[in-house]
Amino acid sequence: MKARSIMIQGTSSDVGKSLICTAFCRVFSNKGLRVVPFKSQNMALNSYVTLDGGEIGRAQGVQAEAARITATTDMNPILLKPKQDMVSEVIVHGKHFLDMNAKSYRSQFVQEAMPIIRKSVEKLQDEYDIIVLEGAGSPAEINLKDRDIANMRMAKLTDAAVILVADIDRGGVFASIIGTLALLDQDERDSVKGIIINKFRGMRELLDDGIEWVEKETGIPVLGVLPYLDVNIEAEDSLALSSLRFKKPKKAEFPIDVAVLRFPRISNFTDVDPFFDEPGVGVRLVSSVHELGNPDLLILPGTKNTMEDLEWLKRMGLDGAIDERRKQGTMIFGICGGFQMLGTKLFDPDAVEGDGENAEGLSLLPVETVFQAEKKTVQMEGVLSAGIMESQMNLNGFEIHLGRTTLKSQIRPFLLLKDGREDGAISNDNQVMGTYLHGIFHNRLFTRLLVNQIRRNKGLDEVKENVQSDSERREEAYNLLASHLEENIDMDTIYQWLQLETAES
Repeated sequence: MKARSIMIQGTSSDVGKSLICTAFCRVFSNKGLRVVPFKSQNMALNSYVTLDGGEIGRAQGVQAEAARITATTDMNPILLKPKQDMVSEVIVHGKHFLDMNAKSYRSQFVQEAMPIIRKSVEKLQDEYDIIVLEGAGSPAEINLKDRDIANMRMAKLTDAAVILVADIDRGGVFASIIGTLALLDQDERDSVKGIIINKFRGMRELLDDGIEWVEKETGIPVLGVLPYLDVNIEAEDSLALSSLRFKKPKKAEFPIDVAVLRFPRISNFTDVDPFFDEPGVGVRLVSSVHELGNPDLLILPGTKNTMEDLEWLKRMGLDGAIDERRKQGTMIFGICGGFQMLGTKLFDPDAVEGDGENAEGLSLLPVETVFQAEKKTVQMEGVLSAGIMESQMNLNGFEIHLGRTTLKSQIRPFLLLKDGREDGAISNDNQVMGTYLHGIFHNRLFTRLLVNQIRRNKGLDEVKENVQSDSERREEAYNLLASHLEENIDMDTIYQWLQLETAES
């Protein structure tokens, strides 16, 4: 029997589709079902590397973990990563395919994508009991509908029961529901079996009249109202940056100040999430010299276009400000593209990053980078170099980058990798560090030791409480999400759609 399907679509982007799909994956897994996530086409700058080195959307990697299965590229066969204005890298089954502008992609590639997508769907249908599909943006974009391969076309392909999710936190929830349904064709409206109102804050009974009206007006049941939940699961869409828990440090509450450069093309920004959980640490995004202040730790995160974001950094005058902060004692940490910027020179002979011009780096580490067309995507594991901290611990994460970086003088690498390679670099005074290891701070013991090192430098007491592993934190978050869903959604109706036993059985 082929897998049965449920699909989560939204009235707009950032309504909570990814988290609700994650919750469904854990709920169905808890029920003993073989469940798999799927998103035909994803546009995201936060990505995930599969065991075989494929690159997919971060959300599908997280959802696979919630489903207790190993992520594969069939779960997200087409990934788009914005690279320049109106230009994205097209990734097919985890590997770089080509760079395309929006017009060419829409006119040329969309039809080519369907056989690829269909093959992945058929494979998942044969291997699993339930497919949890995630839509993209809104299914009612009338200027895009004829080429939309992420929403209703997927619902029809998999005969999925569609649940429409609306975000009440942004206002206009009833208008967004009615408007979305009004713009769908009749057969598309017929696919929508239920509605979820998400991110609710306030008194639930105040919604009753509105819910009754929506159900009468549309003939579609409101399956439930999900209260707003702050859960520690990585965001995927850069839209989420505006709602992350970045906060301005206050000396009494947050004696440790961590600043993160907000590059125009910032990617994998969830690398810094673990600092939110560190006691006494404030985290803030900065994009100007005025905002920079005097942080204890400055992080240069990943970027989809190192050369353009380096040019932006210099244009904003941040290059001189960063060097000045280093002289004043700020610790500087670069990840991936941020690491490349810390070097002396960046070469782009094949115009991989743009027009092929070379660039001077920040010269805070004696390394040089040459960009190459072939992308490196691999899960990484290594040992921290001796002398960085008191512990030579094992660290793991993943590597996604274009370019080869070499050390140009006697300087320690950051990591000694299990495959025999060296990664990153660290200055002799341990003040400037760089690595290609995405997820570096998700190694929670490393992050705690780093923060405690800053505390010692400031004459503060170290944090002594035990460090919970990242996998333990994620498991707690998945179970919390599942409970949240089951407590607030009519799951019995959903089980009936999928021809499953009810929650009571």
